[in-house]
Amino acid sequence: VHLVESGGGLVQPGGSLTLSCEASGFTFPTFSYYEMYWYRQRAGNEREFVAMVSDTGISTTHVDSVKGRFTASRDNAKNTIYLQMNSLNPDDTAVYYCSVYSAGIRYWGEGTLVTVSC
Repeated sequence: VHLVESGGGLVQPGGSLTLSCEASGFTFPTFSYYEMYWYRQRAGNEREFVAMVSDTGISTTHVDSVKGRFTASRDNAKNTIYLQMNSLNPDDTAVYYCSVYSAGIRYWGEGTLVTVSC
């Protein structure tokens, strides 16, 4: 399983970014079977859960600190998940990772850096 995040960058407070994570390497079951996750790691802190999107994309869960600002979604035809981030603030500065748990192993991407600064 291989996960590749993209879409990070520098944004001003109040701005928006959309992160993507393309997954590959699933054999059986396929990508559309799995819940997918977004995590982030701020400097000096442990990696923390941000959002989960269910296998169909119908159900999502977001950590309280991003509720109403971030939205996780997926496109199973593209083996891709997304994290739409609005009203960004400096506390959102972090490396963002996507993740999946498959056959007893938790897989991670390399991460994409989001910096929120004037």
